Amino acid sequence: MGRGRVEIKKIENINSRQVTFSKRRNGLMKKAKELSVLCDAEVAIVVFSSTGRLYEFSSTSECSFLSEPTPKLPPSDSDAKSSEEEIEKLKLAYTQMRGQELDSLSFIDLQNLENQLREGIISIKDKKETLLLEQLQRCRSQGEVVISENETLRKQLEEFQQRNNIPRQESSPLQRSYFSDSKTASTNETEVKTEAEENDRSEISLHLGLSLDGQRKRKRSVEGASTDTTCSEVELEGDALLANDELSRHFGM
Repeated sequence: MGRGRVEIKKIENINSRQVTFSKRRNGLMKKAKELSVLCDAEVAIVVFSSTGRLYEFSSTSECSFLSEPTPKLPPSDSDAKSSEEEIEKLKLAYTQMRGQELDSLSFIDLQNLENQLREGIISIKDKKETLLLEQLQRCRSQGEVVISENETLRKQLEEFQQRNNIPRQESSPLQRSYFSDSKTASTNETEVKTEAEENDRSEISLHLGLSLDGQRKRKRSVEGASTDTTCSEVELEGDALLANDELSRHFGM
């Protein structure tokens, strides 16, 4: 019977995987050596294990350079120059974003810069609102947890009082003092409002009384003036009649 076909897939067991890697690596090196001898071929193999370990094989010394570290080449002058130019552009853009060195910009460039800043401000505001909403949601969740815990404690206290026949207290001294202070404060506010309303009413009545007294005094002065005028007119008419009577007697005689 022939050997069964092995399914090619990753071996999940670590120990089995390492054993298989060692066996197949040795077989691979052996086959490469046989291939180089039988066919007079130049063969080079470089293998890295899952742990990063290096395994290599080369049929000639010319292939050994593959495993040697390659020295780093010095950067060219053009690359360094382009990098410096890019750095200068970034520095200038950063300075202009801060509102400095804007003389070299045209109207369109300034408008584009303004739009970028506006978009950045909008993004910052949105992020702040998001953080505030998240913080508010956390506070609400904590408040709901505290309320639930208080309700649970209250129920446990009631059950304990019922089991031990302890009279139930309607309110604690702290609650009574709180409510009494609240009632006192509300009563004081009501009294203050009542006194203020009474003061307003007294001021209104005082103004009305003063206005009525002034009207009465003006009316009396007008009536007195009219009476004096009438009396003077009557006296003048009486004097005129007396003068006419004397003239008629004189001419009649």
